[in-house]
Amino acid sequence: MQQEQVSRLGTEPVRKLLLKTGLPVILSMVLQAVYNIVDSAFVTNMQTGGEAAFNALTLAFPMQMLMVAVGIGTGIGANALLSKSLGQGDREKASLTAGNAEFLALIIYVVFLLVGLFGVEPYIRTQSQDEEIIAMAVDYLTICCTMSFGITFFSVYEKLLQSTGRSLFSTIAQIAGAVTNIILDPIMIYGLLGVPEMKVKGAALATVIGQIVSLVTALIFHLKFNSEISKKLCYKKPNGAVIKGIYSIGLPAIIAQALMSIMTYGMNVILGSVSIDAVTAYGLYYKVQQFFLFAAFGMRDAITPVISYAHGMADKKRIKDGIKYGMLYTLIIMALGTILIEIFAVPLGELFSLSGNSLRLCTDAMHIITVSFVFAGANIAFQGIFQAIDGGFQSLVVSLLRQFVLVLPVAWGFSALVLGGAPDMLMWWVFPIAEIVSAVVSVIFMINLDKKKIAVLN
Repeated sequence: MQQEQVSRLGTEPVRKLLLKTGLPVILSMVLQAVYNIVDSAFVTNMQTGGEAAFNALTLAFPMQMLMVAVGIGTGIGANALLSKSLGQGDREKASLTAGNAEFLALIIYVVFLLVGLFGVEPYIRTQSQDEEIIAMAVDYLTICCTMSFGITFFSVYEKLLQSTGRSLFSTIAQIAGAVTNIILDPIMIYGLLGVPEMKVKGAALATVIGQIVSLVTALIFHLKFNSEISKKLCYKKPNGAVIKGIYSIGLPAIIAQALMSIMTYGMNVILGSVSIDAVTAYGLYYKVQQFFLFAAFGMRDAITPVISYAHGMADKKRIKDGIKYGMLYTLIIMALGTILIEIFAVPLGELFSLSGNSLRLCTDAMHIITVSFVFAGANIAFQGIFQAIDGGFQSLVVSLLRQFVLVLPVAWGFSALVLGGAPDMLMWWVFPIAEIVSAVVSVIFMINLDKKKIAVLN
């Protein structure tokens, strides 16, 4: 039964396989976006200091995204390498990949533990001079960093379950953590059921407890159901070749998601020079759009093992089907996101108690940036395809273009124009420009990789 679960990666029709494996991953990724936005929704409605607390979580968000980026990127590398090894029938390498991924998760946690102990306040102070916001942000982020072992190890076990076709179990683990967070947030933030009122500290504790619940659940599923992978201690010993293999695939994914963190941090700084209302508007919009971006990431993470397995089998038809249906499903997700955000722009802003200039700026952002959603979806799907067929460099270039090269310099230039009297909505056109140009580059890369990596297969 368990062997059939893995072998279906190479036998089941791709259009159905992508839906079966993709929907649980999409749900799992969307739930990743829940943590910060749920925390933000609850702290915004505190009796005092709600708006300052919302801004504090916005400043903490890039570092949280960086933790997720490193953990998930490492997991993606292990996912693709493990899936390819199983496609080639090499269980020894698959077990080494899983064991080394666990070792890397430990190293990643130690790094963020040190950040939590020594680096949080200097990081926050680069984005704000408001002492109330700084104090709240430091309290929140210190807890998230020092107790980040939950999200770090869960990111790896989640991908190990996905790599063997058991996405449903990773989704159950993610749901368990998200539900825990949602239940604990009001209790710990507002001080309900006899629990002391902890405000932003309560939001942080609810978040990390939810992440730990996800970790424990995913670990149990991994130990019980991933029978293709040996759990012996010897496989956890660092292996240079395996680690290199993980990061040859995973590093572009890490950089791709870390660039989201850098971009958000940079935009906080640039928009802060325009107005605090612009920072608030962007913070809310970015958290809302994460639901759809993370859904696209979920489909990307389903595309990668399916195409990678087919690539290991040298099955050109399945690779082509993976590309076609993976791209189609991703574009449908982003088109749906465009429609929903355009319709509910104002209600979403009001849900978080925005009004006046902040609400107007947030509404403008929703109407303008969503123009880029379909192009962003194409770029995300291409990145998953590139990673699956050993096109890590191409994936990296697209990430750099759409989240750094074509964003921050242009945003800085537009901010100067806004300060000079241009309409402030000009800032939001940065994102459509970046995604459209990046999509053109992605198509060129795909044509070249098809010739070099797919057409030559027997």
